[in-house]
Amino acid sequence: MSWLRIAHETTYRYKSEVRFGTHRLVLRPREGHDVRVEEMRLEISPEFELEWSRDVFGNSVATIHLLSAANELRIRSEVLLEQTAPFPLRAVRRPVHVPFPVTFSEYESAVAAAYLATTHPDDAVKVREWIASTIDLGEVADATEVVAIVGRAIRQGIKYRRREEKGVQSPTSTIEQGSGSCRDLATLMLEVLRIIGLPARFASGYLDCAASEAGRASTHAWAEAYLPEVGWTGYDPTLGEPTSGKHVVTGVSNHPRGVMPVSGTFFDEQKSYLGMTVTVQTERFAKRP
Repeated sequence: MSWLRIAHETTYRYKSEVRFGTHRLVLRPREGHDVRVEEMRLEISPEFELEWSRDVFGNSVATIHLLSAANELRIRSEVLLEQTAPFPLRAVRRPVHVPFPVTFSEYESAVAAAYLATTHPDDAVKVREWIASTIDLGEVADATEVVAIVGRAIRQGIKYRRREEKGVQSPTSTIEQGSGSCRDLATLMLEVLRIIGLPARFASGYLDCAASEAGRASTHAWAEAYLPEVGWTGYDPTLGEPTSGKHVVTGVSNHPRGVMPVSGTFFDEQKSYLGMTVTVQTERFAKRP
């Protein structure tokens, strides 16, 4: 068991005061058998009203209504998590072999189909070409290994590049440029997994690492595949390794735009937007602080 504190601050700056529309926040970590939110605090300026809800994917979503104009919007989230080891531990039980190609039971197939549908249909040909030239699945009979092969191929073939631009690159852009942000790499992995027959979803959250410990990190993203008998299993193509306790999920969706940490609108007749900054800092404790 360990404790993890995550401080995430986003600041938008403007040359003059602007009016704000509704903003949607996906910042609260998803709880489960190995993660529990002990404390959470949101600090937002200017003055606001807030409503919590759960979306169709089970994510906790905060909707904020900003009550006054301002030349700066600051959103700070601080959470304290209790993390335990996943159970049952795979090291103490026989590994689960999931045959590839996968098949689903009658009660799973309808939901699995929703996660097999591409979100970038215009990129399917390019992604198939990349798969054919990069990945050899001819001798692979285990679906867990297939997920790892895809993630490693992206890690080895696509260079990580932190981007300040909004949005996510299309898979075609990521392949052609040979680089992308963690969200771009996760989106490419999402599409590759779906094309080869594995239901997949986009995961957004935090990575507890050296950069976050130093307060220099941003949010992180990776992909998760659904495997019969195993369930949702995460793989981080930016790192080229399966997800672990250092990955903290705040939201999952069948589309990358569904779990943007902060999204919203503002009304700016003077074109006064200057930019934004994002910082994420983590601190781990052996005992509750």
